Amino acid sequence: MFDPDELPYIKQAIRDCAFVERQLLTDLRSEVSEIKASVRVIKPRTINTFSLVATDGTSNKLVYNPFYFQLIRVVDSNGNNECSDVLTPSTNTDELSARQFDERGEPKTVLGTLMRDLKCKTLSELSPMIPSGKKMREHPEDISKSWVLTYRDLCEWAVLYDKICYKGFANHTVIVRDGLLRSKIFKYDQAKKRPLFIEMMDRIKQKIDNDYKEKKIRIYIAGIAKHSQVLSRYSLAMQLEGVFPAGDPRFARVPELMEERSYVWKEYMARTDEDNADSEVNKFSAGSLYLARFGKQAGDPVWAIDLLNSQTDSDADIFGYLYMDTFDGFPVPHYPACLQKALEHAQVVDFDLDILQDEVVASVKNLLPSDQRHIVDHQTFTNSSIANRQS
Repeated sequence: MFDPDELPYIKQAIRDCAFVERQLLTDLRSEVSEIKASVRVIKPRTINTFSLVATDGTSNKLVYNPFYFQLIRVVDSNGNNECSDVLTPSTNTDELSARQFDERGEPKTVLGTLMRDLKCKTLSELSPMIPSGKKMREHPEDISKSWVLTYRDLCEWAVLYDKICYKGFANHTVIVRDGLLRSKIFKYDQAKKRPLFIEMMDRIKQKIDNDYKEKKIRIYIAGIAKHSQVLSRYSLAMQLEGVFPAGDPRFARVPELMEERSYVWKEYMARTDEDNADSEVNKFSAGSLYLARFGKQAGDPVWAIDLLNSQTDSDADIFGYLYMDTFDGFPVPHYPACLQKALEHAQVVDFDLDILQDEVVASVKNLLPSDQRHIVDHQTFTNSSIANRQS
């Protein structure tokens, strides 16, 4: 704790720093004036909405120390399980890569389909964040556990890719993704100037265009972020300037300069001047960023939303569709209901989680000689009893 004599000095130092930085807020208020001029009212429009999400990695891990199992599951807003797997940080990634294909080398999972189309034989070729099998064998101490979450995210992108490029939709649909239409988990081949994420998204765009030409079915994609550096930077200035006044739901495209000043890594955004030799190569972004408020009150939440770069001409229609989907949003108000349904279906909780956790314990027991398995039972019972007494 601070000494009471220190507090007056610390408080005064804070006030002094705020005074010195006052120009920053003035500058931010000036910058948001550009977005204020482009704000448009959202008009309701009806369409089918569809969403899919992967299970939250932090809440769907199965642990029996020192064992750690990550449950991978991708579920859509209709409750359909599109992908499932279980792995550990020590899972051999060469074997995991081989698991995506059959004995003839044909894909047998949605991730295998994506790997084939992007000409990747292993997961480490698809993502630099997936360690190679060789590295896992030779330097296991250097392997971060977080690669299993990268695998989860790859599965989610693979389901989206498979759903659009191979399964398709029978009616006009807005696909709502949990997260922006950007990703830094895909490999960028510096020598070949080959960004795999952009290649995947180009294939998706081409299939969307073909579906409209051949079937007259319109497919849109929107990505909504849980957190946004743009919102974090400009939220106060937007409130002070009344960018989204009360009365109607509204949206506006984020100017490129505002977005650029918000990101530490500039390659996280696609630029309009990509033909300029001095500009950053677009490696990881397929989205154009917008801000939208679906509620009618000034204090209702504002969301950061990506639309496909090729679909910005239809932004008024897409936000009208999204607005209609927020009417029945629960438990989060003014947030797409299809995404909330997918999130609810994806969670593994209560009885299902207990069953899987019991399976972990049983699997650990089976690793031991029969005369030592009772130790696991005793430890499990003891730990459970202590936890119950503490609660």
